[in-house]
Amino acid sequence: MIGILNAIRIDMDPDMITLGSFVLTWHGFFTFVGVVIAVALVAYWANKEKIPPDTILSVSVWAILGGIIGARLVHVVDFWTRVYQNDPLSVFYIWEGGIAIYGAVLGGFAGGAIYALVRNRDGLINFWNRFLFFLGRIERMPMPSVGKLADLTAPALVLTMAIGRIGDIINGEHIARVTSMPWGFVYTHDKTQALYRNIAEGRSSLTPSHPAVVYEMIWDVAILGFLWFVLRNKLRPDGMVFVAFLALYSLGRFFISFIRQDQVWIVGLDMAQIISLIVMAITVTVLISKAQVIRPGQRRRIREESQE
Repeated sequence: MIGILNAIRIDMDPDMITLGSFVLTWHGFFTFVGVVIAVALVAYWANKEKIPPDTILSVSVWAILGGIIGARLVHVVDFWTRVYQNDPLSVFYIWEGGIAIYGAVLGGFAGGAIYALVRNRDGLINFWNRFLFFLGRIERMPMPSVGKLADLTAPALVLTMAIGRIGDIINGEHIARVTSMPWGFVYTHDKTQALYRNIAEGRSSLTPSHPAVVYEMIWDVAILGFLWFVLRNKLRPDGMVFVAFLALYSLGRFFISFIRQDQVWIVGLDMAQIISLIVMAITVTVLISKAQVIRPGQRRRIREESQE
């Protein structure tokens, strides 16, 4: 028999601040903290690579915008029949919550990459300075390759994901399978989605469940350590560290999702698992066909050439 004595009890209000119609959840707060830390870290690392911080800040704006759009898009697709089909306008009510981490990662990459590729195009600069001059003229700016930017971002991004999961733990947003393990979570606050999900599925409100988001946070930290201590500055060409990050995250998320109780789409797999398989197929192929490990002597030569 599974009982409350075998579990970790969480009784925190998922809403951190409520001021009238404005609600700031713990998930939203920790996501914001993670993004700020990530931008600061990437700007710091880029400066050491002689990339101006202004370049990183300008790319970050579009990466964050792309991440928001991607996170919302994947969530809406996943929950369309259950939530949004009968109320299409609620697709735009992003302040009410509802994002998908996979969409944030892929959308953020797309947003930042597109900006980096088009920012210095003559056509864009001429168009802006001719028709949007009232917003301020723009000139060419130092812009590293998309691969270089992605490699700088990868460790900070996975750290942001781990920080954001702290908010998920408090909010109890992702329900997982029932467990008798002593680290099972029980949510008792009357605003927590996990409590209502247990009741809706005919279980006791005090039924412990696997802390799937904790497993994912641990996996994120493991990826961070592997990227930083094993792969950083050791893979070429540029972009391979980011590709390795996507492959590793997808591998962990695929198996962790078996513990979660998300909507099944096909052959017993949920949306995140389907995306994971697609991402792994692409990234593993790229790593096998393009990635090269740099030996210590090569790293010193590359470092010396970059400082000349």
